[in-house]
Amino acid sequence: MGRAVGLFRRGERRSEEAGPYWKQRSWQLSAGFLGLVVVLGGVTALTSGSGSRDGGVTASASNGPFSGTSTKDGRPGGCRTDDSAGDAIPTSVPKDISWRTLDTGRVPVSASAGPTRIQGAVWWCFAHTPMGAALAATVIPTRMSGSQWRTITEQQVVAGQGRELFVFQRTAVPDTDGTNSAPATTSYAGFQVTSYTSRAATVGLLIKSTQGYARTSVDVRWSGGDWKIQPDGSGGLYSQLASEQSAVGYTLWGV
Repeated sequence: MGRAVGLFRRGERRSEEAGPYWKQRSWQLSAGFLGLVVVLGGVTALTSGSGSRDGGVTASASNGPFSGTSTKDGRPGGCRTDDSAGDAIPTSVPKDISWRTLDTGRVPVSASAGPTRIQGAVWWCFAHTPMGAALAATVIPTRMSGSQWRTITEQQVVAGQGRELFVFQRTAVPDTDGTNSAPATTSYAGFQVTSYTSRAATVGLLIKSTQGYARTSVDVRWSGGDWKIQPDGSGGLYSQLASEQSAVGYTLWGV
């Protein structure tokens, strides 16, 4: 996946190792599932190079995609997705899956399941289905990078103590905005929706690298008419990275 910001593993204890956390082995390993490259004493970030930059200043919620009028089903105005699958857990990906390049990495997107809208740094409007939850769990953390991360956090991370702690920790990570590029060595291979209701879901992410497979999971919550990342109480956005023997049990994104 090229390079991305370390998204603070849930339950991680950074005090067990000496030195700046971004130089610690545990930090580098936890970040590795997104193909992080540690250079120049900092964590490099994955950016799209598109849209306006907010210079690291949090955008006002009144200016975001969730601030306008809502439709009768509670979705923000202009947000349209194919929700016909209902609560059925997907065993295949939508036929309209394509890949968007972010710096040297790629993320899957769907014209029917989301994100169907791009507003500056925010890629939003995901289907209110398990497939939409899987895409949100994949795309939003990858977009959480560079100088626009505060805007994305404001709009697409559920408010609370977890978000506040994430912001506190993320502030210490340098923004590189695509400098010092390196070839992508890690990619999203698939997903597994391990729990789902219309209000919350847990999505397992299968990561493929030159060393094999690894897995992690992301919690999402239906809030304000779209899926958003639900951090834990310590500011973690994803579970501890673990090795995976194979892709059995996962729905693969394809190439």
